[in-house]
Amino acid sequence: MSDQTTSLPNGSTLAGKTIIITGGNKGLGFEVARQAILLAASRVIITTRSEVRGQNAIAALRENAEIQRVNPNCQIEFFDLDLEDYQSGLRFSQQVKEQVPELDLLICNGGITLYDYKDTKGGHESNMQVNCYTHFFVVFELLGLLRATAARRGSPTRVTFLGSFNHIRNDLESVPIPPGYKVLDYFDDKELITPSKRYFNSKLAIIGLAQKLASLVPPSEVIVNSVCPGIVHTGITSKLSFWLQPFIWVFLKLKAVPIETGGRSIIHAAVEVGAESHGKFMPMGGQVVGHTPFLDTDAGNKFKEQLWSELLGEGKSVDPDLEPF
Repeated sequence: MSDQTTSLPNGSTLAGKTIIITGGNKGLGFEVARQAILLAASRVIITTRSEVRGQNAIAALRENAEIQRVNPNCQIEFFDLDLEDYQSGLRFSQQVKEQVPELDLLICNGGITLYDYKDTKGGHESNMQVNCYTHFFVVFELLGLLRATAARRGSPTRVTFLGSFNHIRNDLESVPIPPGYKVLDYFDDKELITPSKRYFNSKLAIIGLAQKLASLVPPSEVIVNSVCPGIVHTGITSKLSFWLQPFIWVFLKLKAVPIETGGRSIIHAAVEVGAESHGKFMPMGGQVVGHTPFLDTDAGNKFKEQLWSELLGEGKSVDPDLEPF
């Protein structure tokens, strides 16, 4: 592992910290888990919806020679979480509340890229549900634990979302939400939404909602940000339409960065930067920037507020006791 990955310029460490990484059994999530363990994390929980894949990921992490040398006593676990299903998100959140007394860092990494329309158990288009909606439901559920941990530590906890520079290629500006439409219905509409932009729309929603969350929770309690790890060949595109895959393979071959570099970008956003990143988006390279200008327009602000309200309403329909604020 390179010094670039292990060296923290501000002297930060994950010693004594508990971390949850969604979708941590493979790809970027697995790499982030590996790097977090090498930074002395005490407890790392990865999520997956398969016990076999979860156990295999844990075994691979425990067998890693660097981990055996640097942090062999890290408590590594997996919890079940199906991001297609709000009910799974609720069960996962309840398990965390029961079994995790302190939560220092939640990395919302799990995601998909689908071109063809697919409904989920949560009742929505799959890119939006998996990449965005269930993650925010989990954040709503765990916000109390994150704030309580911050109070106990005397320092902020963190929530980092996996964003993408491609959020600028969303549908919202070229295909505005029709008057009277719910935002959730807009993203579920098979006719309005451009198939190739479903993934981009999900990343715009993540960045906008992270900005809204940051406006409600002070960085002294929970630092909230989103990060693009760059173009990384992780297998997330394997479910794209068959005809697209050869083109994507060539593109990734030419443009993709090593997975260690992508993982480093996420670790940087989740560990190294401070309050200056609160509510901000960071492209690969670590600079703290804003987001697409659309999110600061009247239409963009209305979009954020409306989607936030609708998701919070759905969250309360799943868990009537939900009171994140």
